[in-house]
Amino acid sequence: MQGLQRKYGIWTATAMVIGIVIGSGVFFKADDVLKASGGSLSTALLAWLIGGSIMVVTALVFAKIATRVERVNGLVDYFEEAYGPRAGYLVAWFMTFVYYPTLVAVLAWVSANYTAGLLGLAKGVWWLAGFYLVFFFLLNIFSPVLAGRWQVSATVIKLIPLALVAVVGMVTGLVSGLTFENFAVAAGNVSGGGGLAVATLATAFAYEGWIIATSINAELKDAKRTLPKALFFGSVAVVIIYMLYYLGISGVLTNERVIAAGDGAPVEVVSLIFGRLGGTLLTVFVIVSCLGTLNGLIMGASRGMFAIASRGLGPKPEFFGAIDPRTNSTRNSAVLGFVLSASWLVVWYGNFAGWFGKFMDISELPIAFLYVIYISLYIWVMRRFTDLGTFSRYGAPLLAGAGSLYIIWGAIQKDLFLQFFLLTLVIVLAGLPFMRSQD
Repeated sequence: MQGLQRKYGIWTATAMVIGIVIGSGVFFKADDVLKASGGSLSTALLAWLIGGSIMVVTALVFAKIATRVERVNGLVDYFEEAYGPRAGYLVAWFMTFVYYPTLVAVLAWVSANYTAGLLGLAKGVWWLAGFYLVFFFLLNIFSPVLAGRWQVSATVIKLIPLALVAVVGMVTGLVSGLTFENFAVAAGNVSGGGGLAVATLATAFAYEGWIIATSINAELKDAKRTLPKALFFGSVAVVIIYMLYYLGISGVLTNERVIAAGDGAPVEVVSLIFGRLGGTLLTVFVIVSCLGTLNGLIMGASRGMFAIASRGLGPKPEFFGAIDPRTNSTRNSAVLGFVLSASWLVVWYGNFAGWFGKFMDISELPIAFLYVIYISLYIWVMRRFTDLGTFSRYGAPLLAGAGSLYIIWGAIQKDLFLQFFLLTLVIVLAGLPFMRSQD
């Protein structure tokens, strides 16, 4: 089987960490976090801080693992090393059929939603989401190098609106006193909420995606040095950017207006500061930001079945393990990734069409299942990494494990959690017959 070329460097890896994490979540989850926090800005900021701290500590643990294990697809490699090929196979199956395509579907929809808002389209959001799916999967199939360059460029571009909102918003809020008022007075138009755990779960989507950077470790130059640096420094940068951005919003809009504006809160902030043209330009930046995240997720989804096939497992391993000799892309694996993502996009549509009675949030629930996998790896680090210092071997994994349990607890309280759990279980069990080559 032909090998993948070492075509990516430190900037692409870091751009995947920052670029996938900073995407739609920071924009369309801002009001959700505040709602879950009962309209309290201090509780919402605490949720953002807890969620970010969980990500940083988790990334620190994975950075240690990445210095020792390097094969085809980071997370799968790590779990296989820890618990054997069968366990690694099941993780790869979950990532391929649930994790990657669900997040890709949501990001395609979010990108289309902002684009429709910019163009003033009342209809056609779902068709536009389908177009984005097709376009970026084709980009990754026919020019993976160009897809990597787009990832770096989109990451740089998306930092511009975040910096604008953070700096101008904080200065405005401190001068006007609105920031202090928002800390003192919670929004009065919130019923229920959900509490800190649910609010932290909402931030989990905004902080998710950094692990996908490990999916290209077989294509990274000097991966054992490059990947750990990208994981740690990229995740720290994200937390700082998010906290400053959220403070910037609170300096321009009251808590009530943030909730009322919903996904349009960042656009409204810039419109108030710079006028309608500024709001329009911000929307363009937001769309680029979302598309950068979508591309990064598709980079992972395109390699999902390849990670399975490269081990001689799964249906038709020779077919899905094939590498296009002209583009050095995992073409057949990417096509399956597209089909799965399109299928989950239909499920996401069903939420808005009322198919399920309540909202099956595939933007958050798959992430909670991933944290169960993380906990297993933390236990492995504490048991096997005997040469590490006390904090690296025990402290960081225990802190990360506590954070993971907190995220999982928040997920259990979500609507249709049990139904999604059973659906995921069925999907994973469907992959069991294809483990037979390990017998």
